[in-house]
Amino acid sequence: MSMRNHAQTIIDAAIRSALPDAAVRRALSDHTFAPGRVVLVAAGKAAWQMAACAADLLGGRIDAGVVVTKYNHSKGPIANFQIFEAGHPVPDENSFRGTQAAIDLISGLTAQDTVLFLLSGGGSALFEKPLISPEELTDLTGQLLGSGADIVEMNTLRKRVSAVKGGRFARLCAPAHVFSIVLSDILGDPLDMIASGPACPDSSTCEQARAIVEKYALKLSPAALSLLEQETPKQLDNVTTRITGSVGQLCASAAETCRVLGYEPVILTDRLDCEARHAGRFLGAVARTHAGKGRKLAFIAGGETVVRLTGKGLGGRNQELALSAAELLDGLDNVLVFSLGSDGTDGPTDAAGGMVDGTTCAALAAQGLRIHDVLADNDAYHALKAVDGLIFTGPTGTNVNDVSVLLIG
Repeated sequence: MSMRNHAQTIIDAAIRSALPDAAVRRALSDHTFAPGRVVLVAAGKAAWQMAACAADLLGGRIDAGVVVTKYNHSKGPIANFQIFEAGHPVPDENSFRGTQAAIDLISGLTAQDTVLFLLSGGGSALFEKPLISPEELTDLTGQLLGSGADIVEMNTLRKRVSAVKGGRFARLCAPAHVFSIVLSDILGDPLDMIASGPACPDSSTCEQARAIVEKYALKLSPAALSLLEQETPKQLDNVTTRITGSVGQLCASAAETCRVLGYEPVILTDRLDCEARHAGRFLGAVARTHAGKGRKLAFIAGGETVVRLTGKGLGGRNQELALSAAELLDGLDNVLVFSLGSDGTDGPTDAAGGMVDGTTCAALAAQGLRIHDVLADNDAYHALKAVDGLIFTGPTGTNVNDVSVLLIG
């Protein structure tokens, strides 16, 4: 097998290991519901997959459901469920419609009823009822995405301008009990930050929210600034939560497949958190240190990098990471770097990520493309497309951060 075939084998196995079906089964296998109604609300990129699994397991025990997921992530109707596809990473009108349908569904429940709440990454954009105008919410989201703010900082602000984040959705469900199954997409699995914690007491404070606004010089209206002074729920007594699935599992699966393929795997970290281009250059530097020494090695890093927008091109953090590694791989034999998002989409593109090797830099140069210029314009998608360096998986049905792998033959 070629190294590219090895990479594809690792990608396929890692994604299979991160699918939420088995995790939902485990979470529901020993759970006993109260005698009242059971309604289902699922939000996030993996929402359809999680909801379909729950429906198969529980059948008619679920009275009705609402699913809000990303565009092209639904795989068809589910009996008695309303399914909404909506905007990500910027919420849109369908995000608001789907969330309102969920609020309508849980209205009027009693203490004997249960809300089965299935949550996965992407829920911050997909599950939203804003307390500011949609236009300002879109602007704030754009400012945050372009500032280099990490996901915890972004969600700290999102909670305060939302009627459902930061524990507020669980408060709306009361007195019904909320049984929440969470697929983690945030490093270290901080429950109140995953999808901005709709059913979790909020640990962030007004002071932290104000500090983030100052740090990134964000422009907010007086109405939005006043919301930063309103504290979120700090205690909820109607919620039981099980976190299942994480980037650690994604890295472990990648490592095991590498071992089967004859590589010595090293998991560098499952908490990668820096600019994408810095991570890419780091993996490239590791390659230059270890290549050509007669050992098959695999270096694995999981997490979620960020992109600082300096141009107007098309790309995503995994594509930028891979492209940034290419310069340091230039001329090396039997060396490859790939990076992808487990959900199958990288930024606002149809690619899951990027793949480069020791020939990529020369192939780009032959087409008049310099990596420095491409990165300055944030146009990794078109550059990688020109040299067959994009990874396509389609929507996977899961979302547990990203995995980046350096293979040395």
